[in-house]
Amino acid sequence: MKTTELKITGAEAVIQSLKAEGVKTIFGYPGGAIMPIYDALFHHLEEVNHILTRHEQGAVHAAQGYARTSGKTGVVFATSGPGATNLITGLADALIDSTPLVCITGQVASHLLGTDAFQETDVMGISMPVTKWNFQVTKAEDIATTLAKAFYIASSGRPGPVLVDITKDAQFEAIEFSYQKCNSVRSYQPRPKLNEEQVQVAANLLNEAKKPLMIVGQGIMLSNAEEELLDFVEKTGIPVASTLLGLGAFPSHHPLFVGMVGMHGNYAPNVKTNECDVLLAVGMRFDDRVTGDVSRYATQAKVVHVDIDTAEINKIIKADAPVVADAKEALTVLTDLVEKQNHQQWLDEFHQAKQNELKVLSENREKEFSDELRMDLVIDLLSQKTKGNAIVVTDVGQHQMMAAQFYQYNQTKSNVTSGGLGTMGFALPAAIGAKMANPEKQVVAIIGDGGFQMTLQELGTMMQNNIGVKIIILNNGYLGMVRQWQQMFFEKRYSFTDIQSPDFVALAASYNIKGQKVERQEELNNALDQLLNTENAYLLEVKVAREDNVFPMIPTGASVAEIRLQ
Repeated sequence: MKTTELKITGAEAVIQSLKAEGVKTIFGYPGGAIMPIYDALFHHLEEVNHILTRHEQGAVHAAQGYARTSGKTGVVFATSGPGATNLITGLADALIDSTPLVCITGQVASHLLGTDAFQETDVMGISMPVTKWNFQVTKAEDIATTLAKAFYIASSGRPGPVLVDITKDAQFEAIEFSYQKCNSVRSYQPRPKLNEEQVQVAANLLNEAKKPLMIVGQGIMLSNAEEELLDFVEKTGIPVASTLLGLGAFPSHHPLFVGMVGMHGNYAPNVKTNECDVLLAVGMRFDDRVTGDVSRYATQAKVVHVDIDTAEINKIIKADAPVVADAKEALTVLTDLVEKQNHQQWLDEFHQAKQNELKVLSENREKEFSDELRMDLVIDLLSQKTKGNAIVVTDVGQHQMMAAQFYQYNQTKSNVTSGGLGTMGFALPAAIGAKMANPEKQVVAIIGDGGFQMTLQELGTMMQNNIGVKIIILNNGYLGMVRQWQQMFFEKRYSFTDIQSPDFVALAASYNIKGQKVERQEELNNALDQLLNTENAYLLEVKVAREDNVFPMIPTGASVAEIRLQ
C-alpha cells in the first residue's frame, strides 16, 4: 500500500505511518523530546487511541500484553533520557519472550547529540542488546521507510521488539510524505526454507517410536499453528506437554495433554522426558528451566527440534532431526508423512503419574494448611468458574507457577506471563494491554503482594481509561518464591523476604476500583463470583498460607528425573 505524496512534518509522518500499518492503540508517556509527535497525535484521536500509563515500563508491558493476546504488534511512545531508559526492562522481556513491539522514542535535536544535553541518553547503545533491531532517525525523510522496516522486522520470523529513536529536529522538519509497507530487507530472511529431507528424517523417527513425547512452546501460537498441532497430535496419538509460555496452544482438557514441563512443571512429563525414545520439540528453545542438568536431559531419546530461529537449533540440546522452519508449515508437512498411531499404554503411564502427583500434593497441603486458604484452591476454583476460557495474566513467583499448574487453559493466547526474563511487576500493566486488545473477554491478573507493589501505579491507568481488569492478589506476606528457596537451600534464613503491604482494598478504592479481602475458605466462592460478575475493574485480595511451597520442583542442577513432590 502506497499513500499519496503530501508535505507534512516528521511528527505527522510518524502518525500517518502508524495509521498505514493499521495501528489503533498506542501506550506511552509524553515528554519534551517527543512532544511534536504527541502534538501530531492530538489531531488523530478518533482513529488512534492512546493510553497514558503511569510509567514507561508500564507502557511497554501493556504493549506486550496487547501483542501477546492479539497477534498484532504493540506500539509504545516514550521521550528521551529517563523515558527511553525506563523501557529497557520491557524490551529485554519482549526480546527473550519473542513479543513483537515497535517502540518510538524522542531524542534531543541532532546537533546536540553527544553533548550531554538535557535528557540525552545513548538509547541506541543501551537498547542494542535487548532489541531485535534499533535505528536512530535524524532526518524526517527517513521516518516512513524506517517505521515500515521496523514493523516488518518486529513481526516477521521470530518476533521481537524494535526501537526507533527520532531526533526532535527530524520531528519538526517538513517533507514530502509517502508510505510503502516493507515486505523484505536485504540479508534478512525471517522465514527459512523447509528442508524436506530433515522433515522426512523426523517423520521416520516418529513412525518408529514406541514412547514418543511432544513438547510445544509459544512458537505454536506465534505461527498460528494451533489447528495444525491438533491435527498432528490426533493422528499420531503422541502425548503433548507444554512449556510455560506454550500453555494454551493445546487445550488442557484434551486427553493427550499431559501437563507442563520445567522446574515447577508436572511430575509425569518431566520424568518421562528421560524415558521417551523420541522427543519432538516444536516452537520452544530448551530453556534451562525446562532441561535442568543438560548432561542428563533426554540422553536416551532421538531429538526432533522444530524452530524458526536457526540460532536455537543445537544451541542447548543436539537434534538428531533439526527442522528449521515455521511451526505451521512444518506440522502441515509432518502430518502428511506420519502414520496414524495409538500410544495408549504409554499415555496411561502419564495419567497414573499425574494422579499420584495430585494425591501427594493434596495430602501434604491438607495436612499442613488444612484451615488456611491456599493458592492452588483459589486458582482451581477460578479455573472452574471461568471454564478455562479467561485470559490469565500472571506476575512472577509462586502464584505464577500455581496458575500454570492449576488453571486449565483451553483458549489460545490466554496465558500471558513473563517467562524468560521473569519480570516482577509485569502482570498489572500487561493485563491492561490484554484487556485493551480483548475488551469482550474476561481478563484476570493474578499477582503476588511483592510484584503488585512494583507497578501498582498502573491502577491510575485503569481508572482513567475505565479498563475492566479483574485483579487477584495472593498475599502471603513474603517474596514467596525467594522465601521458598531460602527455606529449602539456605536453612530457613529468610533474608529480606518478609514484605509489608498497604491495605490493597483501600488503595484500590482510592482509584475508584471496588474490591474486598478474604481470609477464610468459606468466603472464597462468593468473592470470586463478585469479582467475575462485576462489570468494571475489581480487586480481590486473598490472604493465603504464609509458608506454602510450590511443588513439584526440580532443584537447580538436578536432572528432570529428580523432580520432587515434597
